[in-house]
Amino acid sequence: MDEQQRYEAGMQVRREVLGDAHVDRSLDKLNDFNGEFQNMITRHAWGDIWTRPGLPRHTRSLITIAMLIGMNRNDELKLHLRAAANNGVTREEIKEVLMQSAIYCGIPAANATFHLAESVWDEVDG
Repeated sequence: MDEQQRYEAGMQVRREVLGDAHVDRSLDKLNDFNGEFQNMITRHAWGDIWTRPGLPRHTRSLITIAMLIGMNRNDELKLHLRAAANNGVTREEIKEVLMQSAIYCGIPAANATFHLAESVWDEVDG
């Protein structure tokens, strides 16, 4: 794939995983400062990695959530907790990731993520 094809494939996956509303808000905020970075994310994170056939999106969502817990990246974590349902991830599966993260990332990280997940689901369900 050339860079434009990678961008287009990435944008398709990005929209399918995160939803049109989120992606449209991101695109509305493009400017001279962040535009190249957003383009790179779309090409490489979404176009190179999320399009790979080696893992289903369901698994990629769970892995992403686990890594974001370990890195304490709550804004991205909130986004991916919400988006996981688009990949067929259940709340029960997310709970299992959080339980395991308590062992490998620490109880405080898991506890904070349980609270964050509950707030995300309150928003989604509300």
